[in-house]
Amino acid sequence: MLFVPLRYNVLEMPFTVKDFQDLLKLLRERPEWREELRRVLLTDALLDLPRVVRELAEEVRRLAEAQARTEERVGRLEEAVARLAEAQARTEERVGRLEERMERVEERVGRLEEAVTRLAEAQARTEERVGRLEEATARLAEAQARTEERVGRLEEAVARLAEAQARTEERVGRLEERMERVEERVGRLEEAVTRLAEAQARTEERVGRLEEATARLAEAQARTEQAVQQLAQQVGRLSDAVGFTLEELARELGPAYLAQRYGIRVTQLERRFFLVDGEEVEVDFFGEGTRDGERVVVVGEVRSRIYGRDVEVLARRVRSLTPQLPGTPVPALFGFVVHPSALEAADRTGVLVIAAVGK
Repeated sequence: MLFVPLRYNVLEMPFTVKDFQDLLKLLRERPEWREELRRVLLTDALLDLPRVVRELAEEVRRLAEAQARTEERVGRLEEAVARLAEAQARTEERVGRLEERMERVEERVGRLEEAVTRLAEAQARTEERVGRLEEATARLAEAQARTEERVGRLEEAVARLAEAQARTEERVGRLEERMERVEERVGRLEEAVTRLAEAQARTEERVGRLEEATARLAEAQARTEQAVQQLAQQVGRLSDAVGFTLEELARELGPAYLAQRYGIRVTQLERRFFLVDGEEVEVDFFGEGTRDGERVVVVGEVRSRIYGRDVEVLARRVRSLTPQLPGTPVPALFGFVVHPSALEAADRTGVLVIAAVGK
């Protein structure tokens, strides 16, 4: 067997192609020499390269799986956002129909107000005319009294003329002429009074019809006010139905979700106020309950979109409230959309994040 030393001085001994081929043959026959030659020729970093490549491949695999899970969660979030957009569109459509109905009602009420205004003006004119008629009637009564006074004086004169009739026919003649003129004037006065009485009767008839119409209008006004009041009540109930807030939704859905997902049993959730360092602190929902026999207190806030900073703020607030709580605090956030930063902060702080849609 040809022996080739592993270490030699290449400057003292020439190394030919045949020597190289002999070396390769020896290395193929002696695997332990190949390993020794590899350790001599290769650096530690190159020797460690296969392990690094395997670890890198494993890390790439884990990243791919995490990316797949992230894409799946993003897909569910997109579906939830789509459902929320559809629900928002339906709500806007219902609100639009309600606004149209309110516009029609306001238009009808406006027309009714205009009609009532015109009626009030006509009523004022009628009262003014009736006032003038009352004044004319008063003047007529005064004239009638003066006429009766004059007739009385005339009767006295006739009596005196009757006593003097025997004394002078001439004076009686003149008196008869005067009496004829007086009777003519009295006749004309009687005709005028008759016409005035007829006009008064017609006026009273017209005022009576006006009173009847006013009574009917008052009844219609009462019915209109009742209808407007009923409409206001219906609109109020509809406003209550449309105005169902996110906080109310959290208080309604929260107990069942906490029991099913986290095993936390709470009877109800309600708004609560605390005093911390002389300042009032408000929480959107608060509830005392149990978890695995342990007494816990759920303290939560409501946000339409939940971000990581919201989670951290709630965690700090609950820590400040802990001395006043009658059990182990369980901070929770409820919202429509949960940002990935909120999930990271929740894992770090222990805050529960509850989405109104999706998982």
